[in-house]
Amino acid sequence: MGTTDSTVLDQWLREAGAEAGAEIFAHARDLRDGKEVGWRSDNPVVTASVFKVSVLLEYVRQVSSGELDPREQLEITDADRVLGPSGLSVFTDDTRWSLRDLATSMMTVSDNTATDVLVDILGLDRINKTLADLGLPGTVLVGACQGIFDAALVELGVSDFAQLDAAMESLGSDVAGMAFCDPARTNRSTPRESTELLARIWSDEAATPEACAEARRILGLQVWSHRLASGFPDDRIRVSGKTGTIGVARNEIGVVEYPDGSSYAIAVFLRTSRFAYRQPAADALIGRVARALVDHLQHA
Repeated sequence: MGTTDSTVLDQWLREAGAEAGAEIFAHARDLRDGKEVGWRSDNPVVTASVFKVSVLLEYVRQVSSGELDPREQLEITDADRVLGPSGLSVFTDDTRWSLRDLATSMMTVSDNTATDVLVDILGLDRINKTLADLGLPGTVLVGACQGIFDAALVELGVSDFAQLDAAMESLGSDVAGMAFCDPARTNRSTPRESTELLARIWSDEAATPEACAEARRILGLQVWSHRLASGFPDDRIRVSGKTGTIGVARNEIGVVEYPDGSSYAIAVFLRTSRFAYRQPAADALIGRVARALVDHLQHA
């Protein structure tokens, strides 16, 4: 937006959210000087698949400590398969993957099966302890993907995942009342803590320098370009991030790096007014908000 006026930015955020039919919760920080800007940045938010950044961090930490060998091969069978639209979740045949490739699939295409296999190995308690040790008390994992989906089946009173979408569609906007849309009852964070987590990874403070470098490498491989990256359409600008979508939650956090060496950690969480998988206006809003926050910091 090219302005240092917070009142103007606030008004723009209100209007942009109303236009796209979404509540905005966002934060950005300049990784060079620590300057910050945000909107409802300390509100608890549903992370959805953004929680996989925390799983990735724990994975690289345990590799760095020698507890895990990234080359270790695991057999993935139908019994391991978790509901999801990508990766191992939609594969048919049994296969063998390394831990490193599971971590990569978890981040690049948001592979739910790869995620749950890793969480079982890493330990949910270990992931949460690392987050607490980093001083992120509002960032908590209550479960992996399968547990969240199983709870939704019980909540909706359906017996299998084939009925899940139809049940949610019948609820309409009432999907917002489900547990996985309530940050008090599911995996959660705040926009400010999300950018703090990214800042720690980019500054080598979240783990050893080698572990943080591996986390940055994998985060830079995400294939989705319709949310955060859409706000930065110049190919010279590097965008590393992780999306998240569940119910009425639509998110992405990431780091944007400019050719001049400047870089910004950004977190944009949306709570949409309706449940639908395809919401291009909301997806584009994530990129627009991210760019507006970065523009504000650049002119501050």
